[in-house]
Amino acid sequence: MLPTPFRPLSYFWVSFRRTWMSTLSASFFTPLLYLASLGVGLGSLVGHGQRLASLGGEDYLSFVAPALFAGTAMQVAIGQATYEVWGACNPWSGAYRSMQASPISTGQIMAGHMAWIAARALLACALYLAVSAAFGAVKSPEAVAGLAVGPLTGLAFAAPLAAYSVRARHDQPFSLVFRLLMLPLFLFSGTFFPVSQLPVGLRYLAYALPLWHAVELSRSLYAGTFEPLAGSGHVVYLAAVAGAGLLVARRSYEARLSR
Repeated sequence: MLPTPFRPLSYFWVSFRRTWMSTLSASFFTPLLYLASLGVGLGSLVGHGQRLASLGGEDYLSFVAPALFAGTAMQVAIGQATYEVWGACNPWSGAYRSMQASPISTGQIMAGHMAWIAARALLACALYLAVSAAFGAVKSPEAVAGLAVGPLTGLAFAAPLAAYSVRARHDQPFSLVFRLLMLPLFLFSGTFFPVSQLPVGLRYLAYALPLWHAVELSRSLYAGTFEPLAGSGHVVYLAAVAGAGLLVARRSYEARLSR
């Protein structure tokens, strides 16, 4: 039998084994299609597939692929931290209440679910890394270190959203999260074009958001140009956002599950 703090993680793993086929599309095929259509298809037209100074000396495929790696972690985390967290609080699922009937504490429930979301991000990123390597977008063995960036990016988004989702009364606002948060971040965080092409105000806004840091970190690892100082700055930023989100989530879980 698993130690008590790991039991929530085992619950979500068992649930995932029953439904993994239905989640494969969102976590794997969607970024794969983006990579094939934009990285390969459109990439053959951007600069005729050649390296461009405006893309940091990379061709478009090599520019987009690591950004989609970070975007995959974000998308998986947001999906898990909204509907799945909300569902676990409600009677039709009742996962959290069932866990509370055991020796598992509220903090362990929250930590176990966040660990599961990080594991889902890791799995999705590992699959994507293998595919992007097959497309020839991986230029350095350093890209394997991106498997640590994926879960960290996931937690930077999942923890603050879980703090909201666990206290939400209904799931209608989640569609706005996808439309007004995830989609703009995905489009304007340097994913498909350099942030330097944005107006100054939007450029600094992008710098302040987690996805840009994850994109820049992933690009340096894919290309083998990782610089310890800049890379550490990105890691510290993502860790700070994730840590702050976990603290807020802990309070939200205690407030909701103590009712």
